[in-house]
Amino acid sequence: MLLTGGLKSLLPHVLRRIIRCNRLSISNTSGMAEGYKQANVVILHKSLADDFEKFCHANNGPLPLLYRSQPGDWKCPSLSTDSDIRTDCLQYRRYEHGACTGSLKSLKEYSEQLKDMVTFYLGCSFSFEKAVQKAGIPIRNVEQKCNVSMYKTSVPCYSISMFHCNLVVTMRPIPESKLEAAVLATSELKEAHGAPIHIGDPGLLGIQDLSKPDYGDPVHFHPGDIPVFWACGVTGVEAIINCRAPLAFTHSPGCMFITDLKNDNVRSLGGVPQVHCISQDPLHFSIVSAEAARKIRTLETLIGIDPGERGILQLQRQGELLRACLAMSHAGSVLVTTGFPTHCGHQPPEENDGPPGALAIAAMLQALEKQVAIVTDQRAMDLNKKIIEEAVQLGILEKPIPLLSYQRESDDSALMFLCENGDPGRPRFDHLVAIERAGMAADGNYYNARKVNIKHLVDPIDELFLAAQTIPGVTTTGVGDGGNELGMGKVKDAVKKHIKNGDVIACDVEADFTVVAGVSNWGGYAMACALYVLRCCEIHERYLRRALGPPRTESRRLWLSALPSVTKEEKLLKTLVQLGVRSGKTASLEMEVDGLPFYDTHSLMIEKLLQEAQQ
Repeated sequence: MLLTGGLKSLLPHVLRRIIRCNRLSISNTSGMAEGYKQANVVILHKSLADDFEKFCHANNGPLPLLYRSQPGDWKCPSLSTDSDIRTDCLQYRRYEHGACTGSLKSLKEYSEQLKDMVTFYLGCSFSFEKAVQKAGIPIRNVEQKCNVSMYKTSVPCYSISMFHCNLVVTMRPIPESKLEAAVLATSELKEAHGAPIHIGDPGLLGIQDLSKPDYGDPVHFHPGDIPVFWACGVTGVEAIINCRAPLAFTHSPGCMFITDLKNDNVRSLGGVPQVHCISQDPLHFSIVSAEAARKIRTLETLIGIDPGERGILQLQRQGELLRACLAMSHAGSVLVTTGFPTHCGHQPPEENDGPPGALAIAAMLQALEKQVAIVTDQRAMDLNKKIIEEAVQLGILEKPIPLLSYQRESDDSALMFLCENGDPGRPRFDHLVAIERAGMAADGNYYNARKVNIKHLVDPIDELFLAAQTIPGVTTTGVGDGGNELGMGKVKDAVKKHIKNGDVIACDVEADFTVVAGVSNWGGYAMACALYVLRCCEIHERYLRRALGPPRTESRRLWLSALPSVTKEEKLLKTLVQLGVRSGKTASLEMEVDGLPFYDTHSLMIEKLLQEAQQ
């Protein structure tokens, strides 16, 4: 028997010949024939072949199709010379009516049945290991001389006819400092599954215990390692099991067919990827192209000017808009809150900064097919209902948004509001956004910029943001322009130092992400534009759908129509004026927000944001 030493440098045709003679004392082909493509193998009856090929194309992340044979053809000339699929895998599995009925070293005894069967060769992540190592990234399972860990997930594949199953993934522990390098090294190797489909907590994929892989071996982590998951060709095995074909064969997981093709024919997936952490509990990273990230940082810069000379430049934290929108992009359900009753001597006391930005965010979330609701003060429900109805009439919203109110009735009121039966494991919302929402100060009161206490007009929606800090998987964003808004507690020290009356008015309640804008509405417009940029980013969109199903390019027109526009925002501001909602700084019922004229100030900002998002 031959041992593993030196096998990594052997040419593929030599390795296949050794495997064919059953002379290897190894259990998997990870690390073998470095730099050459390896393939998962699925063999099934010719009557199922067309549908299985469609299933592969519909789920090309886990099932990148390298070659489909003709019935009874045991060779694959475009992948290898001198090969025989009956003998050239280390080990095979036989499936009958969905049950694994044996492991085999050779399929020669089934040569007669194989005459009516088609072989599919599917890309494998072993193919990218050399590229990862060249980038200076350790491959822990190779170091530990074991098979890669493979797990069944709770993520459904795109079904075709009788082929349906959940995604299977491989997991490799990667040092946190090397995450971006690992994504970059694999993202263009589409025929080896491409970029990861998840980075972080395995529970987000429905994986309960990394020490108990469904296939392969457990791999030990080093301090600082992060679990990184790639789509896996063993997904095809699960599809074969579920289709319950009378007879089918696959490679044994980890025992790949080694091809003669080198990993030098890369295909760009839309730019250089970046990795950003969007949650610590559970740990969750997202991926976006450098170009999309640059656009969103430009949006952040555009809204970061200080037209009111309040001192907000000292409050800004770079990159918060990107991280906030990445978190929201991953959310399935978002709760938005707004409302700042700064004019306590008028009825209604609300200002017109906040609702337009909130609706801009909500409109894009609707277009992205996310659940969205708005929570506001009980006394302002009728006003907000009218604003939402008008927004639908004006074409800003596709349909009305559920309007909620929150009152504290007991110590667990916030948890009961945010979670099914108050269970933190069953949150109703994944992300909370406050935009120009009055925030509680350190003394428990709520203040406008003039240091007037408006607590009697404000419901304790801050409690929802405080409760969200205790719920795993729920993230929060605060958008503000003066430091007294909900979520600005993250920058309260800067507010106290640089903002007039900041020592009194500073909001004490933090959000995970704090977006500071010259006018809060601008922050809402920028968030809508950033969500659009992210969904149009091929790298991020693929990561969101786990490389399953077709890209959502046909929805781009819908996303585009959901963006704010000068025309829509002009009509909405006129509606607010008609409803008696005043400018924050001047209390004027004119076409202005925060004392700044709509025309040539707000309209110009909207145009700049749209130009950056769409270019």
